[in-house]
Amino acid sequence: MRTANVRTIVIWSLVALVGAVGWSVLALARGENVSAAWMVAAALGSYAIGYRFYAKFIAYKVLKVDKTRATPAERLDNGIDFHPTDRRVLLGHHFAAIAGAGPLVGPVLAAQMGYLPGTVWIIAGVIFAGAVQDMVVLFFSTRRDGRSLGQMAREEIGPFGGAAALLAAFAIMIILLGVLALVIVNALAQSPWGTFSIAMTIPIALVMGFYLRVLRPGRVAEVSLIGVALLLLALVAGRWVAESSWADTFTLAPSTLVIWLVAYGFIASILPVWMLLAPRDYLSTFMKIGTILLLALGVVITLPALRMDAVTDFASRGDGPVFAGSLFPFVFITIACGALSGFHALISSGTTPKMIQKETQIRMIGYGSMLMESSVAVMALVAASIIDPGLYFAMNAPSGVIGTTVENASQVVGSWGYQITPAELARAAQEVEESTLLSRTGGAPTLAVGVSQIFSEVTGGSLRAFWYHFAIMFEALFILTALDAGTRVGRFMLQDMLGNVYRPFKNVSWKPGLVITSGIVCGLWGYFLWVGVHEPLGGINQLFPIFGISNQLLAAVALAVCTTLLVKSGRLKWAWITGIPLAWDATVTLTASWQKVFSSDPAVGFFKQRQVFQDAIDRGEVLAPAKSMDDMHTVVTNSTVDGVLTAVLAVLIVVVIVDATRVCVRHVRRPALSALSETPHVESKIVAPAGLIPTREEKEEEARHAVGSGTSS
Repeated sequence: MRTANVRTIVIWSLVALVGAVGWSVLALARGENVSAAWMVAAALGSYAIGYRFYAKFIAYKVLKVDKTRATPAERLDNGIDFHPTDRRVLLGHHFAAIAGAGPLVGPVLAAQMGYLPGTVWIIAGVIFAGAVQDMVVLFFSTRRDGRSLGQMAREEIGPFGGAAALLAAFAIMIILLGVLALVIVNALAQSPWGTFSIAMTIPIALVMGFYLRVLRPGRVAEVSLIGVALLLLALVAGRWVAESSWADTFTLAPSTLVIWLVAYGFIASILPVWMLLAPRDYLSTFMKIGTILLLALGVVITLPALRMDAVTDFASRGDGPVFAGSLFPFVFITIACGALSGFHALISSGTTPKMIQKETQIRMIGYGSMLMESSVAVMALVAASIIDPGLYFAMNAPSGVIGTTVENASQVVGSWGYQITPAELARAAQEVEESTLLSRTGGAPTLAVGVSQIFSEVTGGSLRAFWYHFAIMFEALFILTALDAGTRVGRFMLQDMLGNVYRPFKNVSWKPGLVITSGIVCGLWGYFLWVGVHEPLGGINQLFPIFGISNQLLAAVALAVCTTLLVKSGRLKWAWITGIPLAWDATVTLTASWQKVFSSDPAVGFFKQRQVFQDAIDRGEVLAPAKSMDDMHTVVTNSTVDGVLTAVLAVLIVVVIVDATRVCVRHVRRPALSALSETPHVESKIVAPAGLIPTREEKEEEARHAVGSGTSS
């Protein structure tokens, strides 16, 4: 035993040392080349320490997860929404559901401020805020039959604050789904390779679902091998299709993609969760994690230097071409999902608590999945920071700022202190077989360029274009899995809301209810997407500027609910675990909301922007990005809507926090007045490991259970 203890101490000391050295190099190195491998080292060392010690402390000391307690998946198993799911499959589903556009593009855009601020927030934020939120929400939702975040707020905080939370959560959910769908459409439009490969994941997932449910129950390893083999075949075949006579069949216009996405979202949200959603998300996780691991390995092998400054001048000036505003608060808003995301709380109180086998798996699935997503954000920041800074700004600055020619772009970017020649800009586009890379805004193309640079240094420069287009397809697959799970969660939220008026909706598997609510949710985000595709300044494009703020405001709701539940459930001394992240998130997001509404800088403030464009209309002038007077009026409308929505959402979140504070204070003063909606303890009959790899004790317990039940392992 002593040897094991010594070995454990040595191992974890080395892990801590690796992380500490990585942080030291990143923080102290100035005016010299810093390898991106140090960023990877800092991240992995910190994640390991956070999961091993902090997450374990919260799970077993604070939450007191109970392996003898039956989860909703076991008690309410109906084969539709409630279904005990193998922890490995559920880990894949949960990770795929939470990992959307945010961790891919947010860190890329935040690189405008330098690589250091983003790295600090991504890693520290996930360990102490994002992963904690996901795990605690999952725990409390599991204890409440998988209740949605808004419904938990209504039951635990009260009808006033709960109503504000329900309204804010559902409105933000529709915005998030619309934005995710728009990113997918932009990635897949005119891309037969991506469209074919992603379409093939649907029949592959159906095969996997029936294999596990009907043909070979419990044979996760077998179905994983089959699924991965078929997925790799689909990826290779996608390129064949793109170069064949079938290319036109899979080259879809944006409007056609909208129809297919809405139809897919509707079907995925009403089919039994074991049939399509869980196996497809599990399948996509192999590609997601596999690609990220290969990226990390590529960084370790090639040791690319971080070419972006540690902290750029834009961090203090706040006039960056990628996004306006100072480092605080906007770098935290821009990174969003990679460190803390309200969207995750919807998944943690949506599909996952209805599928988890054991409470003891909450640490791995809730905290562990968020660490996995944060690693994606770190690799995205690496990809953005290793490319030429001049190319980075030329790609991410709008055409209204840098123009449409490489000569003009080179001159403008040079005036910011980042030199790149017109020939270098043209060559960068040629290397990835694109006509131009200028003003390829949004983050996704920049990430693809960085990914292609890392991979091509390992496999050879001749494959640069292949890896670029592979990365574009990878991003679309990455985001689609968040869309289908998000639609299902939106259905749960709407059912909970309507269930307060008409009780049959409370049963989330009631077929008329699930069809009606799925149709409404798909119709709402589908409408905004359709308009956005057909009107460059309308529809979901109108709401895109409030994506980051609304997501972080939703995180404040989740953390407020978690803090209230910790206090009411007798865990007052541990309320700081979510209370401190709540205070930080509320400070950041409400500051950002105030600036977006009232700033006198038209690049930041919505109402100031509205005034500038309205004054130009009165003078008969057309300002960029508008190209006509009709566009000018659209910008005025958009700025007004965004300003009003930002203000309304901020007020709703303040109402939730104030009401939650009132409930907590009342409980401390008079605990007898508080009531918890937690379901009673029911003895669990399921035996399953807590982590990905069973311990010796867990293997013995499974063997005894198999003998006792007359089954074989």
